[in-house]
Amino acid sequence: MNFIFISPAFPKNYYNFCDRLKRNGVNVLGIGDTPYNELEQNVKDSLCEYYKVVSLENYDEVYTAVAFFAFKYGKIDWLESNNEYWLRQDAKLRTDFNINGAKMDDVVSFTSKSEMKDFYKKAGVPVARYKFCTNVEDDLKYIEDEIGFPVVVKPNVGVGAQATYRLENKEDLINFYKKGFQVPYIMEEYIYGDITSFDGICDSNSNVVFCDNEIFPPSIMDIVNENLETSYYVNKEVPADIKKIGQKVLKAFKIRSRYFHLEFFRLTKDKKGLGKSGDIVALEVNMRPPGGYTPDMINFGQSVDTYQIYADIICYDKIINVKMDHPKYYCFYYGRRDRFDYKYSYDEIKDKYPFIQMHGRMSDALAGAMGNEFYIARFEFIEDLLKFKEMVSEKK
Repeated sequence: MNFIFISPAFPKNYYNFCDRLKRNGVNVLGIGDTPYNELEQNVKDSLCEYYKVVSLENYDEVYTAVAFFAFKYGKIDWLESNNEYWLRQDAKLRTDFNINGAKMDDVVSFTSKSEMKDFYKKAGVPVARYKFCTNVEDDLKYIEDEIGFPVVVKPNVGVGAQATYRLENKEDLINFYKKGFQVPYIMEEYIYGDITSFDGICDSNSNVVFCDNEIFPPSIMDIVNENLETSYYVNKEVPADIKKIGQKVLKAFKIRSRYFHLEFFRLTKDKKGLGKSGDIVALEVNMRPPGGYTPDMINFGQSVDTYQIYADIICYDKIINVKMDHPKYYCFYYGRRDRFDYKYSYDEIKDKYPFIQMHGRMSDALAGAMGNEFYIARFEFIEDLLKFKEMVSEKK
């Protein structure tokens, strides 16, 4: 099997996908813009060959790289980046080279925030009402007649919470238009709820073979826009309602052989037309792994290797090389900000919590949502997680 992996060096943990595929006997071919001599050794070891392009943004360059690999190795069976930023380009390459996996028509449904709402509805999941941003007068009328302030405005096609804003009043709406925007934006009603996710890997029939659940702060948007600290955790177990709804959503989108990250609100108060407090409302679908080091957190919390599960699904359409009978923990992430002066150093925290799983600096490209310095630790009890959070977040 020939598998092309786009950008194997970024994010830093994604070489693991290549490594597990290679262990399964796959011919893993990397395309990236990092010079080969600057690749970390673990990335080099995970690949059978690497093609360096000047820019991954240049479709013609990447197309030429795929054509080279196809000429040298024969038919390309899979092509993937597992990166939201490249989802549409991945799909175009699959379409142009007739490679297995999601094509352009498929990807539009789960990268367009407006179109994904129709699929959520098909799965029976309530969605926030919305309209495309047109002008102050039309938008204000819609707000006054239908949904009320506050509202959220965001690019119809975008990555994470980038360029996403909450507008509290007419003045905010006017200022939003004064700033201007170059891509289509949608405006939707604001949902009061906790953000929760259904993450995992599905097979070629959209059946979940592995899943987990994360609990996030109420507003990733505020974290990005206001440079706030980040914290979230991998749950020990997946709530039954999340698991049931998540499977329906995967079937509705016809997602096959992918690592997925589905986001939902759990309402914290009743919302007319959407549900009662505690009900689930759709947020977004992301047909790629959760961001940053979350796949590693899932591995720590669930005592599995999801990189290997993914490789097994690609190769065998079932789990072969991972034991699923495993102890489970809460796995917690805390992202500090450089602008704060914290009371405790890493060494002091490590001395009290020697079972910290990971610690380091987040790349600048991901720091907006994930913080600058991160801590990842796992706990058997939620009470211990909260005590750890208090220590790592305390300021001088």
